[in-house]
Amino acid sequence: MKVSQETGSEANIGFGRALMPSYLEMCPQKAAFSSFRTQPETHCSRLSIGNIMEFTQADRQHLDKSKQDTGSLGNTDDALKYDSGRVAHDFSCIHSKDLLPAEEGEEATKHFLQELVNILLDYISKSLKRGSKVIDFHYPHQFKEGLEGFSLELPDQPDNLEQLLVDCRDTLKYGVKTGNPRFFNQLSTGLDIIGLAGEWLTSTANTNMVTYEISPVFILMEEVVLRKMHSIIGWQEEDGDGIFCPGGTMSNLYSVLLARFHLFPAVKTHGMSAIPRLALFTSAHSHYSIKKSAAVLGIGSENVIVVRCDERAHSVTWNPHKMMGVPLQCSAILVKRKGLLQECNQLCAEYLFQPDKHYDVTYDIGDKAIQCGRHVDIFKLWLMWKAKGSEGFEAQVNHCLENAEYLYYKLKRRADFQLVFKGKPEHSNVCFWYLPKRVQNIPPGPERDRELHMVAPKIKTKMMEEGFTMIGYQPLKNKVNFFRCVFSNPATQREDVDFLLVEIARLGCEL
Repeated sequence: MKVSQETGSEANIGFGRALMPSYLEMCPQKAAFSSFRTQPETHCSRLSIGNIMEFTQADRQHLDKSKQDTGSLGNTDDALKYDSGRVAHDFSCIHSKDLLPAEEGEEATKHFLQELVNILLDYISKSLKRGSKVIDFHYPHQFKEGLEGFSLELPDQPDNLEQLLVDCRDTLKYGVKTGNPRFFNQLSTGLDIIGLAGEWLTSTANTNMVTYEISPVFILMEEVVLRKMHSIIGWQEEDGDGIFCPGGTMSNLYSVLLARFHLFPAVKTHGMSAIPRLALFTSAHSHYSIKKSAAVLGIGSENVIVVRCDERAHSVTWNPHKMMGVPLQCSAILVKRKGLLQECNQLCAEYLFQPDKHYDVTYDIGDKAIQCGRHVDIFKLWLMWKAKGSEGFEAQVNHCLENAEYLYYKLKRRADFQLVFKGKPEHSNVCFWYLPKRVQNIPPGPERDRELHMVAPKIKTKMMEEGFTMIGYQPLKNKVNFFRCVFSNPATQREDVDFLLVEIARLGCEL
């Protein structure tokens, strides 16, 4: 197991990030139409998706005028027409009510989804190009005012599918391209195509991880993957338990919930008043969600006591949406003792968990969760594991570690950068300061710290406005703001690391 440097980030076990809150007596440890229903005399406007990507404010004004003049977009030959290499389909006279399950809605549905896929493919292609922007940044008030005609307000009358496709394009245009090789801001980065396919299938299936009768394949997949994860962290596969949760914070909440129930089972039925006042001991490097869990569960954040502790634990949080690159969200809580999740959370809702079903009801796993409905997060991970194999994931993680080491050696050789921690990075985090010449000339002390503290935020502001790379910054205890570069995107190469340093120096040299 590798434990990350003292940056408030997570440790990793196997492939994934591990946050390991144990039972309360232990110490929580940080251990992926051919035809349309139109009037015969009406020819609707044609708007191809290739050109939707470059839709301008002037185009929008033209469309708005068409709406005013004709009562609805597209009932005029004067409406916009576009041409592209693709076969263009006309959506200006089509609304959601014309799609499946409407009669004769199959062709319209097929072409609408094909056009949407074209938007997504264009986005994916541009996101992975190194010269493209990571972000086209705008302030909240600009979006609220209707930036370039992109309105967030909800209409009383339905928009046509043409407008919806434009809205999809705008949503992607103004969002952050986390798959870009030069996005270093978070651990949840990258754009895995197999994982994306898994997410599409999951949304298409649109089912619930609550009972076997409505989610048979996904529930068995979760069992298989959890068993594999148990073996990687060194637990007996048949003895452990676990469940996929909506993010690492929820996984940590489960761990504290289980710890409290393990020691004081009466809390489930009689509440906090029936048990002694509790304190929760946690690692000095544990995630801030441990304090959140204490607040939510009535322990109180001020009763969280920070200590040094070892890696022993009875539960492990593993986030495949980080180092494994699985699309958000994908997080699991792994529990060493089988049955504890069920004992802690089971309430036997009669409309869901009937004991006399015709199959083995132990596969009705929904009562292990504190939720009722639970999103299917398992399929994209399962599919990626099939595509890469364990060795493929190992190579992917190793590539990220090599990038971190490369950055470390680059920083060591530069006088205008300074590492925050001594020694090579223990995992995929590299923390450093940029030192403008003016700051370099100030002797160590409070004045230098004050000046240095303002450098990273100022560079980040310029970086966001230009939009070609992103990196996070933070203070830590007595250390002033520093850049925190995290590697989890397998598309990132050494040239992207070089670009990051050049950009920081260019944006900060005059500070």
